[in-house]
Amino acid sequence: MDEILSEDYRSLLTEIKDRIKASQYAALKSVNKALVGLYWDIGRAINERQLAGLHGDAVVKRLANDLQIEFAGVAGFSWRNLFNMRDLYLSYCNKPKLQPLVANVGWTHNLIIIQRCSDPLEREFYLRMTKKFGWSKNVLIHQIENQSYEKTLLGQTNFERALSPKLRAQAKLAVKDEYTFDFLEMGKEHSERELERSLIARIEDFLRAMGGLFAFVGSQFRLEVGGEEFFIDLLLYHRRLRCLVAIDLKIGKFEPEFVGKMQFYLSALDAQVRESGENNSIGIILCKEKNRTIVEYALYDARKPIGVATYRTIKRLPKELKGQLPTPEEIGKLLEDVS
Repeated sequence: MDEILSEDYRSLLTEIKDRIKASQYAALKSVNKALVGLYWDIGRAINERQLAGLHGDAVVKRLANDLQIEFAGVAGFSWRNLFNMRDLYLSYCNKPKLQPLVANVGWTHNLIIIQRCSDPLEREFYLRMTKKFGWSKNVLIHQIENQSYEKTLLGQTNFERALSPKLRAQAKLAVKDEYTFDFLEMGKEHSERELERSLIARIEDFLRAMGGLFAFVGSQFRLEVGGEEFFIDLLLYHRRLRCLVAIDLKIGKFEPEFVGKMQFYLSALDAQVRESGENNSIGIILCKEKNRTIVEYALYDARKPIGVATYRTIKRLPKELKGQLPTPEEIGKLLEDVS
């Protein structure tokens, strides 16, 4: 009887704890939304007074001092933060599409985005991704410094033709054009096996660099087809796409024949490994370098969903990617599918 009661009690405790946590999270979201809304209103009021020529910057500093006296112990009313509130309002007052997103992101995150990103579409990208994946402040900074916006939009895949509309946007966000593995302690010259072992040794850093929604399944994952053995370098699982992701590591430049090999792997995974209810497997060919035109031709008639990306193992100055981005209309269409 005690055991039954104990099991029932544990179930009750778990249920109540989960409910409390959900309530706390909802309360935090509500508080954040109210706080950002308050700061938006203060920023608007300051801007309107300044436009009317009634107050200059000196008055903002006086206002900060009076507010800090009136609301002693309440953080957020420094003169610098009041100017931040005005900047937030000015950044989005003429962007009605972005205004609802601002309230769903923390104040610090909002400041990072408006201070480090100037393009409205770039801001929209980081607002949506922060909300979608719950990025911390440090993760957001890392993503911006690593040019995730540009590298996501430039990703070379055949997902438009090989995936259903329901999965395309999420899959495009999952495969970048370039990955940075600067956590690896490797020389410039290394073998594919050395690269694989190093990635596995730092598996948490590797999965974080890949985007944070991947789970590790195995390395040198064995497949048997027609009585012969074949091995996939790395096999991951994408939790949101609900599919297996095969990674083929190449330490040299991309070659067209890599696509045929990956299609073979994906066919075998879908036939032998994929579980009921999971989506078709996706492949990522990860090379040291690639010619974008050759990749485009190689993927043109590929039936299985495949992306081709490059990797680097050392920090270097970022490449200039702005001029290679898709049109604003194409970017906007992709972002509309990110909720």
